[in-house]
Amino acid sequence: MTLKDEPTARAEMLIRRPVAEVFEAFVDPAITSRFWFSRGNKKLKEGEVVTWHWDRYGVAAEVAVKTVERNRRILIEWPTPVEWRFTPRSEDTTFVSITASGFTGSDDEKVAQAIDSMGGFSFALAGCKAFLEHGLELNLVDDHNPDAHVKDGDETHE
Repeated sequence: MTLKDEPTARAEMLIRRPVAEVFEAFVDPAITSRFWFSRGNKKLKEGEVVTWHWDRYGVAAEVAVKTVERNRRILIEWPTPVEWRFTPRSEDTTFVSITASGFTGSDDEKVAQAIDSMGGFSFALAGCKAFLEHGLELNLVDDHNPDAHVKDGDETHE
């Protein structure tokens, strides 16, 4: 079977908080680390390269920040394009859409990457919603694959 269209991953969620607060949650690693990655070295700023860490898994990723349109849009390369769109639905409600594309490899590998990305971004959005709306840290990413955790002391600390 040959793909008719290239796979794209999309995750979307309505978050009952003002757009500025939701946007900042994805730009500022001090907030993002409460629901997605363990830590980041700096805020997302257009033209910068940031590093995100998932210490429980012993991995880190360099992320090139291509576009930051305050309260509207973020575009990064990680290593493929990932775009966040923030759409206010009211003064205190924001619809967030995350789209990842540009997957490489065989058709089966592209589909697997898209499915994996959709799952990861769904966890990030659900975690963000729980944190911003209710102050809850669900540990979704850490608890997703506990058998892949590194042993204590083996985490990356760059």
